[in-house]
Amino acid sequence: MTDRQPPLIVSRNFVIPAGTQVVLQTTKATGLEPDAVKKKPGSVGVVTKCPPHNDQPYTIQFADGSVVEASFDELSLRRQEIDNLLLSKNHETYRPFVIYRCQVGSKAFGLSNESSDDDIRGIFLPPAELHWSLYEVPQQLEFNDGQLDEVFWELEKFLRLALKANPNILETLWTPMVLEASPIAIRLREMREAFLSRHIFKTYSGYALSQFRRMRNSFQKNGTYKSKHAMHLIRLLHSGSGALKTGEIMVDVSEFRSELLAIRNGQYSFEQIESMAIELNKTFADAFEHTKLPEQPNFKTVDQFLIEARESAISSRPK
Repeated sequence: MTDRQPPLIVSRNFVIPAGTQVVLQTTKATGLEPDAVKKKPGSVGVVTKCPPHNDQPYTIQFADGSVVEASFDELSLRRQEIDNLLLSKNHETYRPFVIYRCQVGSKAFGLSNESSDDDIRGIFLPPAELHWSLYEVPQQLEFNDGQLDEVFWELEKFLRLALKANPNILETLWTPMVLEASPIAIRLREMREAFLSRHIFKTYSGYALSQFRRMRNSFQKNGTYKSKHAMHLIRLLHSGSGALKTGEIMVDVSEFRSELLAIRNGQYSFEQIESMAIELNKTFADAFEHTKLPEQPNFKTVDQFLIEARESAISSRPK
């Protein structure tokens, strides 16, 4: 399995740029007149005008000069049409192959209240038969019934993100609230130190910076900021410093519960949050200077683990 991204056309957030060749997925008339030319499904045209978002139609021109308007859902990118057809969209197909389920979010952080949702994260390992198929295995599964939010990553995708010190992924490996774990998942948790490296400083700093930019932009524009962003900013800085100092990912932040809940409840001004973040960032930078973590994660150990996990998926493939 490669680390490439799925076709952009599958996301409604992607606006097809002008000049892109597209394929009609339904019959469209070139006008309202009775004798208007009808373009059939499979007709190839070029986007000549794109809307600001996908709730409005695109203008498509064809080789004969005729023009139609079509919605995002009535089009596919010509170059990605086959890829889209081969992209597995039925996520329920992969639910039986979930090998790890755990609780993250406020309940795992020790910051929950009576209204807190269940945030379930984990890993799935499809059998070799699905990996060998033309139909592409999704890299991420998402299920949300309004009460339960579940996200599962395909094993290789999960490992690559962990090697990059993605905070959400590392918290998934370190959470104490494990709901389900196969022998492979248990082994992964036992070797989780292989993912720790000085990359934590870069990645956590990047996430914290993103949170702060959201807050600052909102404050400069509206005079307000989202207290939830502020809480996660401070939490990430605490967690990042702890990881560099101890070699463990701090998921349960109960020791900072009062402070973090006060931030989430909006009891701090933007200036106070900014000052707090600056001081914590200094602590984070100092921890980076003195950390005993290696420069790079243990690629060899993780690679061998993935190979053996893949081998197990061959022997357990459906007959």
